[in-house]
Amino acid sequence: MSEILATQITWHDGSVTPAERQQLLKQTGATIWFTGLSGSGKSTIAVALEQVLIQRGHAAYVLDGDNIRFGLNASPKILIDTRGTSEAAAKRFGLGFSAEDREENIRRIGEVAKLFADAGLIAITSFISPYRKDRDAARKIHQTHKTGPIPFVEIYVNTPIEVCEARDPKGLYKQARAAVASGKGMGFTGVDDPYEPPLNPELTIDTGTLSPAQAVAKVLNYLSAQGIIRE
Repeated sequence: MSEILATQITWHDGSVTPAERQQLLKQTGATIWFTGLSGSGKSTIAVALEQVLIQRGHAAYVLDGDNIRFGLNASPKILIDTRGTSEAAAKRFGLGFSAEDREENIRRIGEVAKLFADAGLIAITSFISPYRKDRDAARKIHQTHKTGPIPFVEIYVNTPIEVCEARDPKGLYKQARAAVASGKGMGFTGVDDPYEPPLNPELTIDTGTLSPAQAVAKVLNYLSAQGIIRE
């Protein structure tokens, strides 16, 4: 079989316009990108925001970092054990937590979020997404979309690491500290792997001082001010 070249692939425009989707859904498709340390409260706010948007009649969907790693961005082991994927294919397409795999994890979710937003939904992502260049790349694919720019709202959940570590809902900080103490390391963001905070996020939230309800209200007010949601 001859190889198919990129030059043989053609973009096909749809006939439904963004304006038609906005009129139908009474909102502008957008991606709300929550980033922050593990335990910062990203998922809590994202899920609460989704619930409130749905209750108010808006189409929204959460793409959660952990949940995505059970399917689209599953690890090689999960692909082999639950999908019956061959070992070779699992190693090729499965994702772990190396810097390279984290980059691909964010690249894939950025593309998926863009598709949701292009369909007119409010895509809400909750990922540590520790590297600035990866988040900037996700923003860029929204800004350079074929049918026009798609709003990309970066929200930095800037909760102090002391608060995140005190919560430690998954016990990961404890594991990471033990690994570092043993001289092995774990590559855990905030402990022995870097987190690069956003330079110019649309919003910054500290769940050490704001309740989930207050954080959601802050996001809703921003979306309304930007015309992304309309009551």
